[in-house]
Amino acid sequence: MQSYTMRRLGLLALLVVAAVPAVAQQMPALKIGYTDHEILISNMPEYQTVQETLRGEFEATQRTLQAMADELQGKLERYQTQQQLLSEQRRREREEDISNDQKALQERAADAERELAQREAELLSPIFEMVDAAIRRVAEQKNLDLVLRIQAGPTQPIILYANEDRILDITLDVARELGIDVGEAEADDSN
Repeated sequence: MQSYTMRRLGLLALLVVAAVPAVAQQMPALKIGYTDHEILISNMPEYQTVQETLRGEFEATQRTLQAMADELQGKLERYQTQQQLLSEQRRREREEDISNDQKALQERAADAERELAQREAELLSPIFEMVDAAIRRVAEQKNLDLVLRIQAGPTQPIILYANEDRILDITLDVARELGIDVGEAEADDSN
């Protein structure tokens, strides 16, 4: 009996192995493309314009910060030369004033850095949209199912285009399988 079962299992395995190539031939293969976003973006004339704009804004901010630093340095030098002549109360007031100016300079520098980063994102957004639209058009022209980024950083998406007729987002299915509640809007945000 055992040899009959073994032969049957062997025959079944042989049929499965023989059927896999036939099924695979009937299914169209995925067509995958890739691109290097960095090369595309850095060679766009719009990107050069953005870089010039940002450079100008950065230099203006640097001049403002340098003027604040120079003023602070002048206050500090005046304080150091007059320190011996000042009363204890006046010394504390001037030291506190200098300390407040130093904090204000540091805060202004941090604010300026955040503002420039936000401005860069704002100026680059239309460029990214242009590149993404071009990727979609080329992917559709070439009947691609998936376009990947050749180089990706921690905040950059790896998948740039997916043919939704052939590539499925299974986030909600996996969430259900795990028994967790993920709203559709939240699942869409993960793409």
